[in-house]
Amino acid sequence: MTFSRLSPANLLMRCSTDFLTRMSIISFSHVAKQYAGSISALSDVSMEIAEGELVYLAGPSGAGKSTLLKLIAGIERPSAGLLLVSGQDMRKLNRTTLPYWRRMLGLILQQHRLLNDRSVLQNVMLPLLVSGASVKEATQRARVALDRVDLGNKADLAPQALSGGEQQRVSIARAIVHKPRIILADEPTANLDRDSGRRVMDMLHAFHTAGVTCIIATHDERLLQNADRVVQLERGRVIAMHDAASEVGA
Repeated sequence: MTFSRLSPANLLMRCSTDFLTRMSIISFSHVAKQYAGSISALSDVSMEIAEGELVYLAGPSGAGKSTLLKLIAGIERPSAGLLLVSGQDMRKLNRTTLPYWRRMLGLILQQHRLLNDRSVLQNVMLPLLVSGASVKEATQRARVALDRVDLGNKADLAPQALSGGEQQRVSIARAIVHKPRIILADEPTANLDRDSGRRVMDMLHAFHTAGVTCIIATHDERLLQNADRVVQLERGRVIAMHDAASEVGA
């Protein structure tokens, strides 16, 4: 896939033009993230992500993809600039409001982080129980989520009894059990074989088709061929964009 390089100002102008007719759910305006020791993870990021859009974040390791997702999830805070997610200024979230706000998100990581002392069903139920749902409601919704990822027949197994691809699908079920508006996936196929990876991506595309905003970080260029829009990062900067409708910068 060929990318056209644009200045940050032109990228922001193009984003503003392309999304005038669509409601923006995520807005970056000159966002930067620095860590101790003046380590710059992101620099001057400006872009809009529309509600219901499927966006791939591409670039090599260290490009800033994971940091960008962490900022959207509220795991990290911007060092500079303005980041709005569903109208919320991410600099102003506090420990009290963050857990409630984060219910709109589904987070899928490379490491599944499943609890091995609980069944598959109990792992998927956990986000609902933490948010105050009854055991009955959590059980019903968790079973529906497992059915959606074709694992309803393995609800009572321990996570370690599943393959890597199946464990990743459990993490997807856990991410979507509370019906999030936004799914963030960080290298969701990195540790999977080709068939398992394809199945996971098919599921993420299905959630997008149902109207969920999906942002997927990957360094696998094979996945980008079916992307609606790709944001290319390099050394913490957005250097190029491509979408299915047009060649950016053409």
